[in-house]
Amino acid sequence: MNKDFEAGMSLASEIIPMIESEVHHDLLTILFPPFVHIHALASLSAGKKAFAIGAQDCSAFGAGAYTGEVAASMIKSAGAEYVLVGHSERRQYHGETEVICLEKIKRALEAGLKPIYCIGELKEQRVAGTFEAVIINQLQGALQALSTAEMQQLVLAYEPVWAIGTGLTASPEQAQEVHALIRKWLAEQFGSEIAESTSILYGGSVNASNAQELFGMPDIDGGLVGGASLKSRDFTEIAKANH
Repeated sequence: MNKDFEAGMSLASEIIPMIESEVHHDLLTILFPPFVHIHALASLSAGKKAFAIGAQDCSAFGAGAYTGEVAASMIKSAGAEYVLVGHSERRQYHGETEVICLEKIKRALEAGLKPIYCIGELKEQRVAGTFEAVIINQLQGALQALSTAEMQQLVLAYEPVWAIGTGLTASPEQAQEVHALIRKWLAEQFGSEIAESTSILYGGSVNASNAQELFGMPDIDGGLVGGASLKSRDFTEIAKANH
């Protein structure tokens, strides 16, 4: 929840040409602005194959008498192609469960959006050594009921909650361990083809200095960038590291 409309448009107007001129490898950059910026940013990035727009959340309901909610179909009609589901801040501040996340994923798929499903453990779960069970539960609770065809539309993002906005970062080895666990679970549930083709992003204090090492891990396919995306130069340097 950053940037009013004018500041948001200004930031995107910096990021888009910087990445276009400086990133010389095949890379998709998805910008996730607040709802009220989506249509304008979709227009700004129209025709640019290296860019897409996503929403930070969607309703678990279809259109109807749900005042204050934003339906996935509305997000799609505004020009977005992706939507985050289950971000740690939605779980923390809004009590979202895997059951709710599954409904959001279903609504997103029905609307033609590609969900990016976020999972990750709390600090106490990491310290207690229960993080693997936490990750598996988050995967099973929201994804087990999906078909193989539906899973083909999903992207996953691992974001250890203890590393978000804290300056702490999972080591490349710690991040890789969980990404490998996720891919193993996907293979067991949906087969090796889905496991290999599903993009799994890492989020959690990704910055220009640690991005290259993180993205060098075999099962880390990209980044879900938070605070560093608010500075066009920092964000562009991260994009350049992801190849």
